[in-house]
Amino acid sequence: MSKELYVGHLSYDATEWELEKLFSVSGRVTSIHLITDPVTGQFKGCGYVRMSTEAEAKDAILSLDGARFLDSTITVSEARPQKLVTKGGYKGKSPRPPQAAVGRGGAPKSSAAKPGGFKAAGTKPAGAKPAGAKPAGAKPAGAKPASAKPAGAKPASAKPASAKPAGARPAGSKTGGFKAPSTTGNPRSGKR
Repeated sequence: MSKELYVGHLSYDATEWELEKLFSVSGRVTSIHLITDPVTGQFKGCGYVRMSTEAEAKDAILSLDGARFLDSTITVSEARPQKLVTKGGYKGKSPRPPQAAVGRGGAPKSSAAKPGGFKAAGTKPAGAKPAGAKPAGAKPAGAKPASAKPAGAKPASAKPASAKPAGARPAGSKTGGFKAPSTTGNPRSGKR
């Protein structure tokens, strides 16, 4: 029966052929798998070597663990079994039973308006007020608060709308100063 070994801390220059040559000293190598990044394809610095018998695998661990290989000290150990990863789905469970719709306070909702929970246009809930009803103590629509002033009255300290603070420059003035970059458009396009 074959035995798989984990080989770590490999040099990034290592190849399958060089690993096979190194491990063949301990016995017959049946397969080699170097781990690479799935996106970039770059070698990760570790891999798996499968030896033909358990005795050869133990000999490889004893003789090669901590050995120098292509200017790096490698580690050799028994490979742990690969974890079974399920992706999504129910993971073997039965689907969740349907739950009753629950309103506020934990009481079940009732859909009395129409089957399916839709309400007809123009229908109102049971506790709704008539369209013209207003709360008690409400003022008529044309009433103004007691502190309201006549529309044309202005306070004595009000300045005319065109007044500007002293020393202000005209809007189109180019007499120095810092111009903030535009915040519209794509900042990478170079157009402002």
